[in-house]
Amino acid sequence: QGFQAKGGAIIDATIVEVPKQRNTRDENQQIKSGKTPQAFKKNPHQLSQKDMDARWTKKNFINYYGYKDHILIDDKYKLIRSYDVTTANVHDSQPAVELIKNAEIDRLWADSAYQSPDIAKVIHNDSITDLICEKGYKNKHLTEKQIADNRKKSKIRCRVEHVFGFMENSMSSIFIRTIG
Repeated sequence: QGFQAKGGAIIDATIVEVPKQRNTRDENQQIKSGKTPQAFKKNPHQLSQKDMDARWTKKNFINYYGYKDHILIDDKYKLIRSYDVTTANVHDSQPAVELIKNAEIDRLWADSAYQSPDIAKVIHNDSITDLICEKGYKNKHLTEKQIADNRKKSKIRCRVEHVFGFMENSMSSIFIRTIG
């Protein structure tokens, strides 16, 4: 059709849940260290039902088990330009550097989770306009101007939530029913 997404981009991540595993503490410790528990090796049917790649994370005081979808979308058309899938315990900003480096963009919107020195370096080196929301701290609250700027940035940044909403509603939730 001749579309080229080369303008601004929005980056965000969402949790993709998988069925929770009912493992013993010893089995969980072996899985985290990259080993397969002996009980799983003895019973191939049990092993086929265990997702040994997924990890736990906490968001808003709720525990989730699964993976994270990290996406970079076009700010105008909401097309997914690039993506990465990681375990749920990976912070949103870690795969962001590679997603930003590999995209031809001139503006970047993101929430405050993407305020990191590595991302700032990539943005500066590639001459990208930084439209990442400001982050407040315990003893350094946001000013009225920063709050107003964040509100303006969020009006564009929220478009990425439309993509996640489409996945959630039209695809009957973001939940993987397969193993691995």
